[in-house]
Amino acid sequence: MFSSIINECVLPRLPLFSFNKIQYVNIYTMLDIKFIRENKEIIAQAAKKKHLDFNVDELIAKDEERKSLLQSSEKKRALQNSANDVIARATTPEERSKVISEMKIVKADLENDEEKLKQVMGDWQKLMLNTPNIPDMSVPDGASDAENMEVKTWGEKTKFKFESKDHVELMTALNMADFERGTKVHGFRGYFLTGDAVKLCFAIWNYALDFYSKKKFIPVIPPIIVRKLNLYGTGYLPQGEEDMYKTQDGDYLAGTAEVPLMGLHADEVLNLNEMPKKYLGFSPCYRREAGAHGKDVKGLIRVNEFYKFEQVVICEALHEVSVKYHEDVNRNVEEFIETLGIPYRTVINCGGDLGLGQVKKYDIELWVPKEGKYREISSASYFHDFQTRRLNIRYKDAEGKLKYAHSLNSTAIPTPRILVSLIENFQQADGGIRIPEVLVKYFGKDVIIK
Repeated sequence: MFSSIINECVLPRLPLFSFNKIQYVNIYTMLDIKFIRENKEIIAQAAKKKHLDFNVDELIAKDEERKSLLQSSEKKRALQNSANDVIARATTPEERSKVISEMKIVKADLENDEEKLKQVMGDWQKLMLNTPNIPDMSVPDGASDAENMEVKTWGEKTKFKFESKDHVELMTALNMADFERGTKVHGFRGYFLTGDAVKLCFAIWNYALDFYSKKKFIPVIPPIIVRKLNLYGTGYLPQGEEDMYKTQDGDYLAGTAEVPLMGLHADEVLNLNEMPKKYLGFSPCYRREAGAHGKDVKGLIRVNEFYKFEQVVICEALHEVSVKYHEDVNRNVEEFIETLGIPYRTVINCGGDLGLGQVKKYDIELWVPKEGKYREISSASYFHDFQTRRLNIRYKDAEGKLKYAHSLNSTAIPTPRILVSLIENFQQADGGIRIPEVLVKYFGKDVIIK
């Protein structure tokens, strides 16, 4: 599957644009070693913009070592292959013995080279896997999510004529959640959803299924226990292992349906006439949140297990096509939230808040009245062929040439996190919760009361 990582093949290219004042033309849509060697300054700038500790000179030096050992091994192997002919042509036992002795030395040297090459290849592949994709020129500078750039707001921030409550207090009073017993059973970040909270989740799921099906997404329930290869292929490994749950067999519980849905077409050649592939994955999701201890610990903001609909798109390898679908999938979520009537804002993530493979990312954040701040509900990203090259997902273009597809994904809607904003924004003075109009037919009533 990952043999495609080390191929030095020619890829589709993009038009001229600038990256931190560096002008360059015909950039490859994904990084291969040939491109890296020829454009190391661009890679260094990409790592700097993403605030990643990556030394491109170390990779190039390791690649020189790799190439040198490969050439040496090939020469010695060629000598070995020709030894039988040399021995057959020997006219005396002494000459034959001399050639055999020389070949023993060559064999020993070859075994030494191969052992070195094994180690060098391992180091080289690790560096290749950590090479960052190049962010789009529209991505703002910044080190963390605090420096993401707001590009849109929708709806008026909810204000109340009474003393508002947070979702924990509201849900506890309405027997919608039990956080104390959730912690007893699961531990830190544990919760039970009960009664109307469960029914509300089902209402949201059913509405989401109808909403996104109208956008021509194919619903899929994928396996969420996945092989490690799928996590390397999507870019969640090697950097994100501390946030993953691992099984006794060495498999992982994925944190998003994106992972198995991208694995769906690994090692396949797709039909251009069937593209784009548009999937709506529904699955449980598991995240340890190891790096977030002490952050957002109250209630349902940041939990270890949840359910989520995920949009995944695989399309042809054109930058403008990726940009179009990126805007589309993000807009789908905005429309969904607007139909619920929850105030939100959309931000472009800064360089330091991008993952290794992301070219550009939007976050949608919902207004949480009690906290008086916006909280993330969705992320939409595109990757060019960062993922598809690793997973070897290709298609034949109109001229019959094999190309790596492009991929992108976006949250469609997560539960129970959506309940935080929904419940707080629609709370009533008597402690009840008004149900958004579009959910009433799925929920069966228009208000939750004590």
